Amino acid sequence: MTPRRALLLAAPALLAAPGLRAQSLTIRQDDQVAPGWTRGVLIRWGDRVTFDAAPWDPAQPSAEAAATQFGWDARIVALLPAGQQADGVPRALLAVAHPTVEAALAFPGGRDLPEVAGAMQGASLLNIERRGGAWSVVDGGFQNRRLTAATLCRIGTEPVTGIIGVTGGCATPWGSLLLAEGAAAAWRARLPGFAQGSSGMVVELDPREPVSVPAKHPLLGRFGPADVAAALSADGRAVVWMTDGRPGGFLYRFVSDAAAGPEALAAGRLAVARIEQGSLRWMPLPEGDPLAAARNAGGTGFDRPLGLAFDAPRGRLCLAVNQGGGGRVVEIRMAAGDNAAETGIAETLIEGVAVAAEARRGRPPPAAPAWPWGPASLAFDAQGALLLATDRGRRPGPLPEALYRVPLDGTERGRAAFLLAAPAGGAMGGAAAADGALFAAIAHPGATPGATWQNPGTRWPNMRPEEPPRSTVVTLAR
Repeated sequence: MTPRRALLLAAPALLAAPGLRAQSLTIRQDDQVAPGWTRGVLIRWGDRVTFDAAPWDPAQPSAEAAATQFGWDARIVALLPAGQQADGVPRALLAVAHPTVEAALAFPGGRDLPEVAGAMQGASLLNIERRGGAWSVVDGGFQNRRLTAATLCRIGTEPVTGIIGVTGGCATPWGSLLLAEGAAAAWRARLPGFAQGSSGMVVELDPREPVSVPAKHPLLGRFGPADVAAALSADGRAVVWMTDGRPGGFLYRFVSDAAAGPEALAAGRLAVARIEQGSLRWMPLPEGDPLAAARNAGGTGFDRPLGLAFDAPRGRLCLAVNQGGGGRVVEIRMAAGDNAAETGIAETLIEGVAVAAEARRGRPPPAAPAWPWGPASLAFDAQGALLLATDRGRRPGPLPEALYRVPLDGTERGRAAFLLAAPAGGAMGGAAAADGALFAAIAHPGATPGATWQNPGTRWPNMRPEEPPRSTVVTLAR
């Protein structure tokens, strides 16, 4: 059977599956929420982040203002609980990456403003709290922070400038935040003064210290990792997994020499995953170019490996493979539950399904079954289920990008339950679970093919004719 024939047959087969007939989706101007859930807004492009943030004026953008406001794009990378508070108010620290800035949609007239774009990208750290049953950003929160192309960083003791192209990240068990500069190469071509040797790495910082200087870790590779996940080995060392998000890219693992802590990632060993018939082995790599070394070591190439998530209570790592039909998610377990073990097992948790659009001249495409197509971002909720967010890029089709919940245990293992769909042109930029809610990022709404500042694919979330569409972190509550 040809791939196209398989795609055409997939939609009716899925619609016939139990429980899926009522979960069909179409691409709309607005977002779509699963029954039983209520959607709220936490923060949007241009909203205040720092205490001295300038008012948002999208018609007159400036680097100074953008460096104080929530960025243009959005991908949730970590949620760090604040612990028990004396006043009983639940609080947390939310980290959101801003990977891209599309000039045609971000700037009036579509002419690129590189300095402003460099301030619109990077990452935002946000103090959030829940009062009256609803989560909100703490205005002027002391840990609220923007990381941009002008942020002072260091490599060892050498100062370098700028965090660029952050596409992923995670919180670590030793209390730090890791950010992956997966889109650094594109930003180096756009921004003057960024050398390859100072970007495209894993960046580490103390998210709870507003003046901490982020440290870049060249020992983990300068290949521009798309995402990163972290854990501890059985003997307390730091373990970091990374994906190379290109077609044929590899899954890497770094294990520190010393116990996990602030300087643990300064020394250790890198390895690449080799998977054969469900068996996984980590192949050690010499220092130098990790891409060439991974090929020489016989590492397994994936069709665009992107998102990573580690479920610490249950000791399992999940990997999102974005292409190859509809993409898939791979579940990995290490031998004896030791994250530094040389072997493990890997099996497919869920297969994505691409849905071919029917030709309907003058009419919108028909509804498509709600099922993942192009897994991109992953996270775990408190019950150990996977929060799977899709982003198939500009691949056309009738299915909107969406967020799903996928159990890994029991009779429902591998069955995706629809939660939220993005509006036209938008992607799902990851999710996180907190006390009483889910957080989800809807990235670059309105970015349909050929869309411009004057004519976006939608003006979500506010739907005001004078306002451009805005990437938004939303809350979902039952």
